[in-house]
Amino acid sequence: MTGLEATGITYTVGRKLLDDVSVTFPAGTLVALSGPSGSGKTTLLSIAGGLLEPTAGTTSYDGRSMWQGTGDPRPDVAFVLQVYGLVPILSARENVSIALRARGVDPAEADERAEAALARFHIADLGDRQVEELSGGQMQRVACARGFVPGAAVLLADEPTSELDEGNRGLVLAELRAEAERGGIVVVATHDPAVVASCDLHYSLDEGRLT
Repeated sequence: MTGLEATGITYTVGRKLLDDVSVTFPAGTLVALSGPSGSGKTTLLSIAGGLLEPTAGTTSYDGRSMWQGTGDPRPDVAFVLQVYGLVPILSARENVSIALRARGVDPAEADERAEAALARFHIADLGDRQVEELSGGQMQRVACARGFVPGAAVLLADEPTSELDEGNRGLVLAELRAEAERGGIVVVATHDPAVVASCDLHYSLDEGRLT
């Protein structure tokens, strides 16, 4: 199994947000990326997943660059975003389904798989709810369902448990573990020591540098 390699990553926007960071995210391993707010966790995930082009350095997986020149991730990459990124005018089910439709999956199949993904996070009963009707924790689980549903080779999750109680945090961690065990590359950016303790490998950032 190959890993996702980030080598010599520097990212500067007015100031250096990342400074010569080199990490490997191995397949089949649940990886934690920790650090205080502003340490560069989200920026590193965004570069690792191909959303941002580094100022210097390279990121690659399976022999190809993660940066595709557009800011769109490769089809084999999925994100759970810290800000959820849900579309307010769509239902919970539609927000999950759209991740599959964008990859060319037939709409009926996409909706069926979206239902199963919502059930995976114990929110199948919320499928018809509009986003504005959901609590923060429910929105976070919808965002998890959308990130997990493609079964992507690379899953990058930014603070996926920050709004969850202990029971639902355990549920999400178990599902992240399942993704790693099927051979995926799974990286979790987190402030939570309990999440870090649940992972196999831990990288810590502070002021844009590995500590």
